[in-house]
Parts: sequence; structure tokens; C-alpha cells
Amino acid sequence: MNRWHARRATRARPATGFTSQPEPRTIGGYARGKQLVAGNFLFAGHLVQAAPGTSLWELTPPTPAFEAALHGFGWIDDLAALGDRQARARAQYWTLDWIERYGRGNGPGWVPDLAGRRLIRWISHALLILTGAEKNESEAFFRLLGQQSIFLSRRWQATSPGLPRFEALTGLIYAGLALEGMGDYVGKATRALAKECDAQIDEDGGIPTRNPEELLEVFTLLNWASLALVEAGHSPDPAHTAAIERIAPTLRALRHSDGGLARFHGGGRGIEGRLDQALAASGTRNTQPKGLAMGYARLSSGRTSVVMDAAQPPTGKASYNAHASTLAIEITSGRRPLVVNCGSGEHFGDDWAKAGRATPSHSVLGLTGMSSSRLGTPEPTVEGPRAQLVEPPSEVEARAAGNDSMNGIVAGHNGYVGSYGLTHVRRVELALDGRMVAGEDTLAAMSEAEQARFVRALEREGDRGVPFDIRFHLHPDVDATLDMGGTAVSMALRSGEIWVFRFEGRVELHLTPSVYLEKTRLKPRASKQVVLSGRAMEYATRIRWTLAKAQDTPIGTRDLVRDEPDELPD
Repeated sequence: MNRWHARRATRARPATGFTSQPEPRTIGGYARGKQLVAGNFLFAGHLVQAAPGTSLWELTPPTPAFEAALHGFGWIDDLAALGDRQARARAQYWTLDWIERYGRGNGPGWVPDLAGRRLIRWISHALLILTGAEKNESEAFFRLLGQQSIFLSRRWQATSPGLPRFEALTGLIYAGLALEGMGDYVGKATRALAKECDAQIDEDGGIPTRNPEELLEVFTLLNWASLALVEAGHSPDPAHTAAIERIAPTLRALRHSDGGLARFHGGGRGIEGRLDQALAASGTRNTQPKGLAMGYARLSSGRTSVVMDAAQPPTGKASYNAHASTLAIEITSGRRPLVVNCGSGEHFGDDWAKAGRATPSHSVLGLTGMSSSRLGTPEPTVEGPRAQLVEPPSEVEARAAGNDSMNGIVAGHNGYVGSYGLTHVRRVELALDGRMVAGEDTLAAMSEAEQARFVRALEREGDRGVPFDIRFHLHPDVDATLDMGGTAVSMALRSGEIWVFRFEGRVELHLTPSVYLEKTRLKPRASKQVVLSGRAMEYATRIRWTLAKAQDTPIGTRDLVRDEPDELPD
């Protein structure tokens, strides 16, 4: 149906020019722009190298995600950030070549979300694309803008609810505001976007997938649509404005002290600078929520931030990218991530995708060889086979805790009760000066029925106890070494800060290899993890741990060390 409507749209009367043009608001990368000009095409975790000047459309995409990134035209933001003569020539050539190859309604780019994403870029960067263009090239450009707008007006409902539909509707609003003869689409798209806001964004400013990076992308699109409407003399629907006001405090709660997002449920840190830019552009000054934000708890003091996944994981179709990360934490000190989760391995193949979703890939307690939620059988989807989370914890509770010197959160889940009769309770506290994080992990069989189930589990294990591991995955830039005769771990950050990890309880301390998965890299980055391994042999097993700055680490550190780029170097 997409192909049929795309071909019908190419027979329609095209737009002939702009009535207005929104300001470009997308953030591109100068370094990524240089890579594109040099023939290094890095999309969706895959690198394809070609001779400089090669058309994007001559490449053989290694994955559907790579192909979608090409046809969505997000790369034009990077060429605009570079902004020199070569970048402009590539933007013009690749855009006009796309029109020549796919302008008759053929090719994989004619799906609503990609069409919306592409329209936003073409309209925002029209000056870059059209400067010096011939008359026939300009006419072809405007013809395809109009035809894609008509296609979107007929097919936006066919795309999946959530981020894809927000992309489609925002692109339609941009087209209706900017192009001659397309003004009738503005009212319809504005009303449809308002309905999506009510349907997809809950009263606490969250979305069903609980993916922080996806929430940021939705928030960014809503900001762009709102600002474009206001600049053109229109008023956003009240539901649209209310959604922005709900999301902003949630994103502030999910923001680490280094400006990046907490990495949970398939989301990454986000494009550098996009979170702060989106919050500033929204004009919303609402503070962080007092309770949970989209199911996450945030502690922040001094230079330190802690984020915990303190709610049930997504279920159903919303869980296709969800992780078994219940009660996992991330810790950041100033500009430096310290304790992280491994992240999404989706861009590194099926094996990495599956491994990244398991509990051992998160900074949390897990029973050895088991996850707090299980992966179901892969199901066919447009993006390929996807597995939902099944058998998630049916009860996850969290509440604030602390005292005069510490802010804290205590949370628990019953993900292991069915198999072992054990409830996991985690208490995490952050000192008011931000110099120490104290934690306590407890495995407990509480009711008589749970105690009986735990006894049966002990019999299966041969009275050796139920094995468990508490993992703390470290960012690759953390230099960690065993200290104090193997009873502690010293962690040096690139800022010069030193953090020391200690523990109490009947467990063994190990410092073992780990990985850091980020889609802007070609392959997983090697890192380390602190692992506390033990066995639960009683109705209650309690392990305490602390992560504190060394005494000689100053309160304020001048962190002037430049970060390595997250993208492929030149």
C-alpha cells in the first residue's frame, strides 16, 4: 500500500516554492560530516567505505537499519555542520541522485516515518541543497517535496504508533507550513499530533517503551513542530503543549550530570548536546518530579548522579527493545560516567542484541545464569524478528529513603520468586556532598510459601546455596585495579578523581572483562566490571557495598581532559 500510494502521489500537482521556511534545528556533527566527504559511511553501527565522491545510493546497505538511516537523510545534518564547499556539493549530489533514482515512488524510502524524517531535513536544509542548482533541479526538488507531502497525508496512519508516527506527523506539519498549496494539511496534522500526544505520552511524561533516548527523540519532534507552528502564526494544540510540559521534567530526571541520558531499555546517551538543546528550546521550566520519572529514580548531589530502573519493564510490543534491567543503576561523576549498563547491542548483530538485554549486562544483582525477565520467541516485524520480554516481575515497588546525611531509594521486585522463592531488595543512598554512594542488596524468602520454594531450590543446588552475582559495569574510560589485597577496587577517572569500591558480606570480589555497547561505534568497546559472587543459603542474604571518592580527591576538579570522539576517527 505504501508503494501504491507513493506512485499515485507522483502523479499529483507538485509544490512550486516555499511560503515560509522553519529555522534548521537539527544538530549535526562536524567530524561525521568530514567522514562522509571522505567516503566513510558509518550508520547504525556499520561502516561502509567507498571512494570520495561515491553516491550514497551506490552503496550496498549491510542491514535494514543502515538503509533506513540513508533514506531518512539524517546525514545531511552532518554535512550542514561541516558546511564547506565539498559538503554542499555532496548534499546536492546525493539529494538530486535520490530524486533521480527513487522519485517515481519506488525504493525503500517510501514509508511514512522515513518520508517525514526526510521532509524535515529537505525543508530545513533547502538553502544548502539548492544553492547553485539549475532550474530543472530546483523544480524536481520542489516536485518531490510536494509529492512526499501528499503521500504522508494519505499514509501517516499506517505507521506504527510512537516515534515513527510522531516523525510522520511532524514532517507533514513542516510541509504544510512551508510549501505552496499544502496549507490544508496543517490543521489535520496538528489535530492528529495532539491525539497521538494524548494516546502515547502518559500523565507522568513517559512513553510505553520506557526508552529514554526514544523519549528525547519524541520530545525533540514535538518541540520542532511547536516552534514551526508558532513561527508561521499558528497555535499548537493544547494537548501538544501539555505533552511538552509533561516530558521536560521527566527528561531532566533522566539526565546524568555529564549531560547524557541514562542508558536503559535500548536507549543510548543521545546525540551530544541534543538533550540540553531540546530542554532549552521547550521553554519549560518545570523541575524534576518528586517521585519516579517514567519508572526511574534519580539521586543527585554535588557532582554525582545516580539513576535506577525502579519499575516494571515494558510489556507486549513495547518490549521489543526492552531489557531485563529491573533495579539496575548508573552512576556518573561530573563529566565522567563511572558505573554504566552495557547498553543495546542491536547494531552489532543478533547475538549482541540478545546479550545486551539480559540481566548480567546491567549493574544489578542477578541469579547466576538467569534474568529477572525472560526473552520470548522472536516474532516477525517490519524491522525483522523481535522478541518480547516475558515473565517480567509482576511486582516492583520503590520508595524514597535516607537520613540527614544521605538521600536514597529502596526498591524491590519478585522476578525470582517463581523459580527460587527469592525477592530482590536494593537500597541505594547518595551522600549530600556527592562523595559516596552506599548500597545494600538483599535476597529474601519472605512468606512461608516462598521459604518452602527456596528450600526446594536449595535441594536442587545440593545445599550449596543459590548462586548470585552483583555486577557493576564500568565505563571504558575508567581505569580500575584491585586494591588492598584484593578486598577493594580503585577506579581512576580521566578527570583525576579516584573512587574506591568496598563491600561487606559473604561474597568474593572479582574484576573481570566487560563491554560497552554504543551505536556510534563500529564494534563493542572493551571495559571492566566489578563482580561480587556469592550463594544464598539462608532466608535472607544481605550484601553491603560502598563507592566513595578517595580522601585526597578534591571536592571540585578542573576536568579539562578532552574526550575521545564517539565516531570513527579520520
